[in-house]
Amino acid sequence: MNWSTAIDLYTAHLRAGAAAPGTIETRRHHLQRTARAMRVGPWDVVPADLLAWYAAQTWARETRRSFRQTLMSFYRWGMQHGARADASAVLPAVKPSRPAPRPVTDEAYRHALARADERVRLMVRLAGECGLRRAEVAAVHTSDLLEDLDGWSLRVFGKGERERIVPLPDALAVELRGLPAGYAFPGEENGHLSARWVGTLVSRALPDGWTMHKLRHRAATRWYAVDRDTFTVQDLLGHASPVTTRAYVAVPRTSLRRTVEAAL
Repeated sequence: MNWSTAIDLYTAHLRAGAAAPGTIETRRHHLQRTARAMRVGPWDVVPADLLAWYAAQTWARETRRSFRQTLMSFYRWGMQHGARADASAVLPAVKPSRPAPRPVTDEAYRHALARADERVRLMVRLAGECGLRRAEVAAVHTSDLLEDLDGWSLRVFGKGERERIVPLPDALAVELRGLPAGYAFPGEENGHLSARWVGTLVSRALPDGWTMHKLRHRAATRWYAVDRDTFTVQDLLGHASPVTTRAYVAVPRTSLRRTVEAAL
């Protein structure tokens, strides 16, 4: 079996298991990059060669962890579809990084809003004000706008198809309600733009050194500053655990000092 066929079958397996579209896209990207580096089919890869390639990459720690997770999942699946051995078994575990949130600054945020066109500006706001992931921004649909006694909200389907309701700032709600019925960002990925392209567009609007994901850090940090309520921020971000949320919140140094001085 060649890499292309194996990747298609594996991603079909993920879809059958209701994996999130963003997860499937990431797994496909990882495997396609691995395929380009290997000179043989996936079931003929020598574990030592995979390890040597993996070790040579200059990835950030979390990227390395993500690639390892993809390869382990792929080869576990492959053991049922012709793989003679689990080539990923030689890849060592990678400890998670210490939380280092880096929210987009106010200056960088204003720069992006001023630089972006109308479409990308809306993407920036959905990430920076509502904390949406790039895959969630890509799939925003007018049918997911909800009104209650407190105003307008957006139904968001996150990782693992977990649904959450995110309240919308009034000005953003007005803009979304003014869109034509359908996807906010039409495209060829099941009717909307791909998550990867949305991330690229937003990152281009931001100053150098910033990515779309750091807009999610911005939203989390600003929400936490309101009531210091980790669980509220966790719900708004759609995290399964508050441990994950901690990695998104930059606690102001003034809060650290105030806590120390209050204990004296």
